[in-house]
Amino acid sequence: MNKQYYPALDETLYTETLSNGLRILVVPKPGFTKKMCYLVTDYGAVHRDFALEGRSYSTPAGVAHYLEHKLFELPERDVTGEFAALGAHVNAFTSYDLTAYYFSCTEQFDHCLQLLLEFVFTPYFPEESVLRERGIIAQEIGMTADEPGNQVFESLMAALYQQHPIRTPILGTKESIEEITPEILTLCHRAFYTPGNMLLCVIGDVHPEEIATMAEQFLGKNLRPMPSKAPLPQEALDSVTGLTQRQMEVAMPLFSLGFKCECPEKGEPAIRREVVGELAAETLFGEASALYMQLYQDGLIDSSFGGGFEASDGCAFFSCSGDSDDPQEIQQRILQEADRIARQGLDREEFLRMKRSSMGRRIRDLDSFDSTCFRLCAYALSDFDYFQFPALYDSIGPEEIQEFIARWVKPENCALTIIYPIKEETP
Repeated sequence: MNKQYYPALDETLYTETLSNGLRILVVPKPGFTKKMCYLVTDYGAVHRDFALEGRSYSTPAGVAHYLEHKLFELPERDVTGEFAALGAHVNAFTSYDLTAYYFSCTEQFDHCLQLLLEFVFTPYFPEESVLRERGIIAQEIGMTADEPGNQVFESLMAALYQQHPIRTPILGTKESIEEITPEILTLCHRAFYTPGNMLLCVIGDVHPEEIATMAEQFLGKNLRPMPSKAPLPQEALDSVTGLTQRQMEVAMPLFSLGFKCECPEKGEPAIRREVVGELAAETLFGEASALYMQLYQDGLIDSSFGGGFEASDGCAFFSCSGDSDDPQEIQQRILQEADRIARQGLDREEFLRMKRSSMGRRIRDLDSFDSTCFRLCAYALSDFDYFQFPALYDSIGPEEIQEFIARWVKPENCALTIIYPIKEETP
């Protein structure tokens, strides 16, 4: 296996791509009792159209999440119970651009890894079970429809994007999941749950070579057909709708403010844009910024306020959200501050302090095996070594933050969504 040491972080990473295409990432932690394992597929909610073995397919919204649910089911077995019996905790999640299955344990790691590989790579979709799951997911969709935090974010995506599938919730809709059949689940599992489309990441007191050997023994050495994702829609950078308002059962108005950005697809440019976006958020409205303090003193925001930069396949946005009696005033203040920074630039000492604070948080996050496993996988899927982030931070100067804010924090690519209490009249 390839071994690399990162002196700035005092971390060591072992990597290898098996003959079957599976990428292995291992961070040994001698003396630690906890072990964390992530198995990730490069397949999320936005990957609905693809080609496999010369044939094109278009699938309903929500299949990636549906698959995540169904893979925990094996014939006459309780996968979660089997992990619990081994003293392990297992879970999974689906995002817009990946699906992850993970467990943590202190003992029986080898057995847990074998069980993880078994249930994730075993397609078992009997029709009766698939129909039963449809009702469960429909209930989940109904619950998110009643949750204001979810609704304000989903409304923001619909206000920013005209065609990109990020407009559709990760769970799909009650209508789209009606179209999901055992045959569609089998097809998508065959396409995306192939070793060449996946990553296995482990952190703990383990032997890297043994993990690679176990994975190859279970999955075999042969390459399997790989899917080709259809290109996602390219959109204009202006927002679709500037202002969206609705009413729900909330105690005070809840808002989400977003700015549509351009994002390179993969590699160092994409990760650099992410870090620059996060630093721009710190500069504009982070807790240490002058604007944050002024908004707080004026009673426009409270501890619920926060934001940052997010990117998914084919899209990126800069956003903030929280509770406020006057979201439109917050929008105007942020646009005014962005205009000032675009014209005057950043104070270099303030910028350096902010950059050190941001990088410090990332370094502290390395204490979390869960967070580190996820970031190693997500960044690897973007063709970037996550442990290289200190050098990336060092190379970013205040002029780059100023340029980002000047280019993207503008009225034309901005959308504001507000949820008002039902008892109040919408202005």
